[in-house]
This record gives sequence, C-alpha cells and structure tokens, in this order.
Amino acid sequence: MKKVRTLWLSDIHLGNRDCKTNFLLDFLHHHHAETIVLVGDIVDLWALEKRHHWPESHNDIISLLLERAHQGTRVVYVPGNHDATVRQFIKFDFGRIEVKQRFVQESAAGKTIMAMHGDEFDSYVCHSKLHSMIGDVGYDFLLLLNRWWAKCRRAAGLPYWSLSGYLKKRVDKANEAIERFKTASFDFAERRNIDAIVCGHIHHPEIAERDGILYLNDGDWVENCTALVEQLNGEINLVQWTETEKVLDSTLALGIVNDDNYTSEFIKPHRVA
Repeated sequence: MKKVRTLWLSDIHLGNRDCKTNFLLDFLHHHHAETIVLVGDIVDLWALEKRHHWPESHNDIISLLLERAHQGTRVVYVPGNHDATVRQFIKFDFGRIEVKQRFVQESAAGKTIMAMHGDEFDSYVCHSKLHSMIGDVGYDFLLLLNRWWAKCRRAAGLPYWSLSGYLKKRVDKANEAIERFKTASFDFAERRNIDAIVCGHIHHPEIAERDGILYLNDGDWVENCTALVEQLNGEINLVQWTETEKVLDSTLALGIVNDDNYTSEFIKPHRVA
C-alpha cells in the first residue's frame, strides 16, 4: 500500500448501476492517505429515488471509508447536488467523517487548496433549465452505451475503456460547457485569493492553470475512474485506475506536466477481480 498525503474523490454515485466499485475498492486498497476529501455525489440519491440499486460492493466502499476514519485518516465529506440532503448536516461529525460546505487545506507545497463540488457554477454552465434537462437525458444515454460497451469489452477480454468519455470530447456543446465551468472555477478561486480549486461535478478529469491559479478536477467513478493524489512531496497526480494505473497529468506547486503519456515509477499493472 502506498502512503500519500491526500486523496480527492468525487462523483462515486453509490446507488447508481454505473458506479465502478470494483476499480474504486482496488484503488483505495492500494493507497493509504493522511486525508481523504470526498468532493460530492458520493451517494446518488437521485438514482436511488428512481430505482433501488445497492449491491454489497457499495456497502464495502462505505465500510472502508469509515474504517480509514477510525484508523486515523481525516475524512472530509463535501456534499454535491446528488447528495445535497447531506448539506443540512454541515459541521456534523458522522463516525469521524466531517461534513463541510467547502474544505480549505494547505498542500505540502504550501498552496492553499479549496475543495467544492462545483454545482454552484451550474448557472454559468447551463443557461436554461431546458438545456440542463436535454443534457441530463443525453448523458444518461451515453452512460447506457458505455455500460453495454464495457460488457462487450469484458467479454472479449479487453480492459475497460470509456466510450462515453470518448464521445463527449467530440461534442462541441459539451466542450463549451466544460470550458465555462472551468472559467467559473478560476474566477471563484481568484476572488477568494486561493492558489488552487478542486472540483468534481462535470465528470471531466483535468489539471489546468490560469494566472498562477490551479484548477483540479478529480473526475468520477462512473465512466473515467479517476482521482487526484497528493504525494508526500506535494506533487499532485491525476490518476486513472482501471485494470492498470495511469497518471494522466501532474503538477508540483504550479509547474504542470501536461502529457497524456506521462508516467511515473510507481505505476504498475494490477488485477481487479
């Protein structure tokens, strides 16, 4: 198990049939963090209202997080829009898990980092409720395609690959919405004089920089299977964890490595049951 300083995870969507619990459990078993920040949409209450889906693996995620909290890991829960009900318990402590509206911490590199889910920026991203509804329906269809695509690849003995992520990158409107979200995040961080902002919400993992401010999106566990990992030396890696580990991007303080082929010595293939 690798010791790290911080893990940022969001958009796990427990209760949703597209949640990739097998990859997430394997990821958590390979990392021991001083702090775990849950950046919203951990439990998908919206999906549970439509259809009850809660296999044992979803209990395993909750149990493992509680176990880490009792073992001394600081676990902070910043609710999102799919688990917004939890926001009424801000400042409470559930089994040593802290619930906060936003969470500010200092990185090992001395940078002030604020974690927030990002649904606060929806008015900047979707200009009308109609556009939002159309986007939700379209995304649900992409996830349906992705589910069947993953089954076909698994049956053929091929590793996981996100069809929905591939298709989204080729939709101009989706890319425009991502850019608006990123701009809103940068503006928010600049107004509050913080060095970096960590978000989830849009299911688009990315590290970017503007005028000395870092934008860090940890992605999701329904299609991309990604997380942000702060190493003990302050380096922050954007990691994709499926059958094998891959560092998609990395930054040490404000020096950004922006290369899809970037690798690190601790990357090694692993098997997921």
